[in-house]
Amino acid sequence: MFNRDRWIEIFETISKNKLRTTLAGFTVALGIIIFVVLYGLGNGLENTFQKFFKNDQLNTISINPGRTSKPYAGFESNRRIEFDNDDLAEISEKFSFFIEGISPRIGLTGRNISYKLNSNNYSVIGVSPSFQNSEMTIMMNGRYFNEADIINKERYVVIGRLVKDDLFGNEDAIGKYINGGGRTWKVIGVYQDDGGDREERIIYAPYTTIQSIQRGSDKVGSLILTYRPEIGFDGAVEFEKQLKSYIKNRKKIDPSDPRGVFIRSASSDLKENQDFTSALKIIISFVGFGTLLAGVIGISNIMVYVVRERTKELGIRKAIGATPKSIVWMVLQESIFITTISGYMGMFAGILFLSSLGNKLEEDFYITDPYVDFNTALFATIMLIIFGGIAGFIPARRAAKIKPIEALNDK
Repeated sequence: MFNRDRWIEIFETISKNKLRTTLAGFTVALGIIIFVVLYGLGNGLENTFQKFFKNDQLNTISINPGRTSKPYAGFESNRRIEFDNDDLAEISEKFSFFIEGISPRIGLTGRNISYKLNSNNYSVIGVSPSFQNSEMTIMMNGRYFNEADIINKERYVVIGRLVKDDLFGNEDAIGKYINGGGRTWKVIGVYQDDGGDREERIIYAPYTTIQSIQRGSDKVGSLILTYRPEIGFDGAVEFEKQLKSYIKNRKKIDPSDPRGVFIRSASSDLKENQDFTSALKIIISFVGFGTLLAGVIGISNIMVYVVRERTKELGIRKAIGATPKSIVWMVLQESIFITTISGYMGMFAGILFLSSLGNKLEEDFYITDPYVDFNTALFATIMLIIFGGIAGFIPARRAAKIKPIEALNDK
């Protein structure tokens, strides 16, 4: 029940002890601010990892050839491993249960590409139709390659948004021809990629066309495959093991050789980074809760001092008929009031500080758009208020047990 006289008394006490109240409030507010900021920075780090991985499908596995570091099956070490079209076909057939799509990746770097008077150097990469899904490429105009383009070795290209801007400006690129390496290529599509500018300065062509340019070679640089999402993370791990074992056996690579072939799973990388982020957030949470605990201890110490300072006053109150319950509630109400006001001020200050950071920390500290969920900040503030009340209850209960005669004799 609202007691007007009690609140007047609390405000009078606060106004008479401004320094004490300010210190108590600052301790509580600082605890909440530090917790909110630390938790928000942890979320910002998680955002960076999510941003890094969202540009590609998570159910992708890249297979890159290397050089052997151990002799095996009559072959010397430092042997260069190469993939070819037969490897592509064999892997597709043997692991058809797991595979959703597979594409080679054959790179031609630093090619001068021109259209009319405009020219620039771009990477030209040979791929198959399934590469669009693995890279999450978004078609802005035109279309991507199809199987007929691969079979017929068409001289078609799909160009990135920035390539289109460089060479064509405001002109429509679809159906136009660009020149590069002494050859003419027809533009059939323009794409965009959330991976950034570098990804949008690439030109894609059918991999069979690139092979025909390379004197009819059947070599492929690397393999990019997507597996069926329904097999889950555990199934993907097992698939990766089987795939590595099969390739090493096929290419006569020592099973214990770490350098002959490199297989990288996007889902495994994401899980490792998520585990790291989760562990970091747990540590941050412990530090944050430790800061909140320090705030609780601070308010408790201040309330002990308050009770000590008001010993005579409390003795007089008891002498004229104040009950222990009213003494406890009087001290407790002041403690909760200071904690509540300071806690919410600290919460909003922390949230505003995180909002002001934006992406300023992304480049140097890999922290993107740090934030804290309002419910999390509110929960932490309410917990601080509860524990602040408990911290105030202990000295209040001690004050209620003071005998009037002892209180009046206190110096």
